[in-house]
Amino acid sequence: RSGGGAWGGNSLAMVLVNLSQGFYVWDGLYNEPAILSTMDVTTDGFGYMLAFGDLAWVPFTYTIPARYLAEHPSGLSDSATVACALVGMFGYWIFRSANSEKNSFRTNPNGEAVKHLKFMNTSRGTRLLVSGWWGLARKINYTGDWLLGLSWSLLAGFGSVVCYFYPIYFAVLLVHRAWRDDHACAKKYGKDWIEYKRRVPYVFIPGVI
Repeated sequence: RSGGGAWGGNSLAMVLVNLSQGFYVWDGLYNEPAILSTMDVTTDGFGYMLAFGDLAWVPFTYTIPARYLAEHPSGLSDSATVACALVGMFGYWIFRSANSEKNSFRTNPNGEAVKHLKFMNTSRGTRLLVSGWWGLARKINYTGDWLLGLSWSLLAGFGSVVCYFYPIYFAVLLVHRAWRDDHACAKKYGKDWIEYKRRVPYVFIPGVI
């Protein structure tokens, strides 16, 4: 059966979307301790944004491609469908590797997996990573997360722009979130943050932006 399959059928695209999203949910639960050091918890705190977002907004927007595929074929060949899934796998690898590296360094900077990483000391007594994933870009994990979300939309094909609502919205959210974090860190670290940005000049994509 082609990547699109029959309307309402369990097409390859539908199976891959659900497998990818199911794995993403499992990953979040399995790596729950690492979430405690994210901006959502340390800075934003629990309130309306997280409550509404996690219980309503996220489930609704994530599932748009699958809902579309339930009634429409993707129109993609099997090879194109697999290629779209590989985009997601690549994004997940970046996302999870970067987040795990940061969490491991925060938990035990002398651990075998992270003791080789370079960092700069700040006047606050904290350390900022300037090598590994975090030496490539200051928000490299955002890039991986976005690519994973983009792959879900790509798997639905190009029959409706609605399927691309999530990656478009998510891109805006991540850019704004990066700006908020940069502003907060500038106040928090002062001149150390200026030096850190000099050493790690890129935000999302190494060598580009």
